[in-house]
Amino acid sequence: MTIQQPKLSAIRLQVMWTRLMAVAEEQAQTLVRAAFSPVVRESADLSAGIFDVEGRMLVQAVTGTPGHVNTMARSVSYFLETFPAETAEEGDVYVTNDPWQGTGHLNDFVVVTPWFHRGRLVAYFACTAHMTDVGGIGLSPGGTDLYMEGVLVPLMKLVEGGRLNQAMLTIVKANSRKSSEIEGDIHSLIASNQAAGQRLSELLDEVGAPDLKLLGEYIIETSRAAVLERIRALPKTEAHHTMVIDGYEAPVSLSVAIKVTDDGIDVDWSGSSPASRFGINVPLNYTAAYSCYALTCAIAPDVPNNHGSLSVYNVTAPRGSILRAEWPQPVSCRHVVGLLIPDAVFGAFDKIVPGVAPAESCSAHWTLTFRGQGRTEPFIISIITTGGCGARPGLDGLSATSFPSKVKASSVEIVEAATPLVFWKREFWCGSGGDGEARGGLGQDMVVGSLGGHPYTLYAAFDRMEHPAAGRAGGGPGAAGELHLGSGKRLPGKGAFEIPADERLFVRTPGGGGNGEPGRRSAEARAADRSAGYVPSDPA
Repeated sequence: MTIQQPKLSAIRLQVMWTRLMAVAEEQAQTLVRAAFSPVVRESADLSAGIFDVEGRMLVQAVTGTPGHVNTMARSVSYFLETFPAETAEEGDVYVTNDPWQGTGHLNDFVVVTPWFHRGRLVAYFACTAHMTDVGGIGLSPGGTDLYMEGVLVPLMKLVEGGRLNQAMLTIVKANSRKSSEIEGDIHSLIASNQAAGQRLSELLDEVGAPDLKLLGEYIIETSRAAVLERIRALPKTEAHHTMVIDGYEAPVSLSVAIKVTDDGIDVDWSGSSPASRFGINVPLNYTAAYSCYALTCAIAPDVPNNHGSLSVYNVTAPRGSILRAEWPQPVSCRHVVGLLIPDAVFGAFDKIVPGVAPAESCSAHWTLTFRGQGRTEPFIISIITTGGCGARPGLDGLSATSFPSKVKASSVEIVEAATPLVFWKREFWCGSGGDGEARGGLGQDMVVGSLGGHPYTLYAAFDRMEHPAAGRAGGGPGAAGELHLGSGKRLPGKGAFEIPADERLFVRTPGGGGNGEPGRRSAEARAADRSAGYVPSDPA
């Protein structure tokens, strides 16, 4: 049967595009409000997006992380391979946490809902959220294969024809130390897609469109053309950059080559370190996600993110390298390396177009995952803390800000209400920003203790303790991160450590690098830094 498509002007299509983005944002906000775990509810460690019937992402929510949404942009195509569009039925919902077909590690559950309007499949809604605990050894890089890292849910139906797959949910709950929390979060993912689907049906009825076909093509082609126009204005050349980071058992090299052509940009990670024995490896989907995000920030930050704008980037990495982990290599803490990818990309891009890229940042947020005995029952909680961002050309770096992931820092009050932990101190780390014409952003200075009378475990997965964020264009490096006990015992950046009940844990997150020669920073800016406590006062 031929479906009559309405005639829509470019202005009307643009208005519908904006409305569709609002639907995606409502999708994300529904997830935030319905979620059980603090890491989703408070930190928005999630993503949400709307896809056409071919599995191409049309719009994404503003709330959420690039690592989630850009991997999810590929993930939906895997669902369509397993569940072709012609087999979809109203009331179906799909799910997986497969790191290679989802968003990079087992803690992220991806839920996809085929949406029907007036009896026809018109779209797919997808969202993902980080689950606090999926079993195994917990969110720690100490695992040596995927099987140690938690329960795996292959691509399958979470709901079939409106009937919940209770057996699957029971298995997932049985493998989690936070069974009620993970159950609630999975239901919130289902509700998120459902709420957005209802809004889409209202929009289609309002404009008299039978589906998203015309709008989808307009979004994809307009976005692709806009990014290509920017790329074609760049020098046609190739640039290389290598950045060394802490790694786990040995330092890790991230080596990237960027090649600009009239048809797009090729990003090649050949020369990067081989895969680690431990769980800091990165699946290619996550490598591509943050490679594309960095280029988007540098080239076309004002063009909406979708299948069209992403299609101009081609990202490759050698099999078995740390940026292309293969099954079943451990990937639990893939973000510790993956979130540093933009810094390496910016390093190469700065050689093509100088004066655009920021200095290096803390980048890989420091997620403090604690586990221990609570007041009435055991607890496990993940607390996202952030460091300093690299200074931008002519602008100081943002302090205690999550870039590139965009997640929000966890609230101290929420943590203290839910656990016996107490933050005795949490403030900007004075002097941690790299010096330069533009100063790097500051990290955080924190002191954590426990009132529970029991030892507790810290799962550490931190970087930039040995290799701090470098400056740009003559700017100085940010301060390296620090982790130690009140007794003076220093802890490494990765591993599981038992903290005695009477000890205090001292945490300092890395600062961002400076941008430009320090001698060019104005006296007024330096005086303002001293007055605000961003740098130490001059000695008396």
